[in-house]
Amino acid sequence: MNAQVSIKFPPYFQEFTKPARYKGLHGGRGSGKSHCFAGYAILRMVSEPNLRVVCCREIQRSIADSVKTLLEDKIENFGLTAFFNITEQEITGINGSRCIFRGLQNHTAASIKSLENFSIAFIEEAQTISAKSLELLTPTIRSPGSEIWAAWNPANENDPIDVLLRGDHPPDDCIIKEVNWDDNPWFPEELRGDMERDRLRDPDKYNHVWGGQYRGLSEARVFRNWKIGEMEPREDCIWYYGVDWGFANDETAAMRCCFPDNKTIYVDHEVYELGVPTEALPAFLNGLPDARKWPMRADSARPESIDHVKRHGFPKLRRARKGAGSIEDGVSFLQGFDIVVHPRCANMARELSHYAYKKDARTDELLPVVEDKNNHLVDAFRYAVEGLHRKGRVIPKMIEPVVERLERPKDYQDHRRRTDGDWKTA
Repeated sequence: MNAQVSIKFPPYFQEFTKPARYKGLHGGRGSGKSHCFAGYAILRMVSEPNLRVVCCREIQRSIADSVKTLLEDKIENFGLTAFFNITEQEITGINGSRCIFRGLQNHTAASIKSLENFSIAFIEEAQTISAKSLELLTPTIRSPGSEIWAAWNPANENDPIDVLLRGDHPPDDCIIKEVNWDDNPWFPEELRGDMERDRLRDPDKYNHVWGGQYRGLSEARVFRNWKIGEMEPREDCIWYYGVDWGFANDETAAMRCCFPDNKTIYVDHEVYELGVPTEALPAFLNGLPDARKWPMRADSARPESIDHVKRHGFPKLRRARKGAGSIEDGVSFLQGFDIVVHPRCANMARELSHYAYKKDARTDELLPVVEDKNNHLVDAFRYAVEGLHRKGRVIPKMIEPVVERLERPKDYQDHRRRTDGDWKTA
């Protein structure tokens, strides 16, 4: 080996050089999980004659699907090209060590026996490994001192690799660690821009891809255009209030928002409570600042609640216009803005993270229909801004001129007339 080459691993990997039956690194992108195991495999092959390593994954349609290229890069970076012979299908060392690459999906109890003399199994993308593959592989890698390595970005807590290594009863002889981008001292700057963009615009994606958390509903999520943050609205900004009534076993939710600019909706307060009786609704809505002063739109499914609240201090409360296409119109309007949610609005943040489109149970394909759950505050949000859009048409550019015209609360009646129907230019 070239004495001039310096081989370094992240500090978190130090304990993984100790013997253990199971070694697992789970976490987000940019943490160096696969790089560590690939580099360590190469060094083990150099130092242990006749060592056999299998790099496996659930599905490997071709050698290009494997980590072979990553191992080749490590060999070159370590200055070990003269030590290894690299062919199309495997890597061998001059000391008899050998590394092969396999997909496990089509293996049977008989075919898996070809791996019995291998001492290290490195499972790539371990979150995709099936229970069947894991059950076949685990007893097959059984030579003295053999080890099973796994690197993965967790997808679901019920995935077999998570049940095995992160469940209630993990194996005794194992080293398991969560690592993310901030654990990698050589985190590539090229990835930082992608990470920051996800952090600001898609918290659910950020938490999974970069934070190593279980996959949320990122593919099916309705809203990806929001973030947690604080803003300072103008003193003369217009506030929009919305209410979704609950029932005996349902939450009543209300919120307020404003438009600091043409591109942004800011949600700064919410109230959210299970089983609020009709007589307690006025006190409940008082939890929103200035709620009695501003127009407010409420779910029209409870006219008796609207009448009661109007008689008890909320004369500007009115019914939201519901009907065919109203949900789609409201969602489309909200998707056209950057939504900023104050940190105190935890329920709004939770609903925006989980409000999702339905999936076809037979094909697993997304449907153009939103699930009727995780939507109490989202519905209130739609009602609040209902007067700002026509059916099927988003017109955010018209908001700023209206904000300029409505300078003080004395203009509330004009504001109410404008927001009750379609927008009209002055």
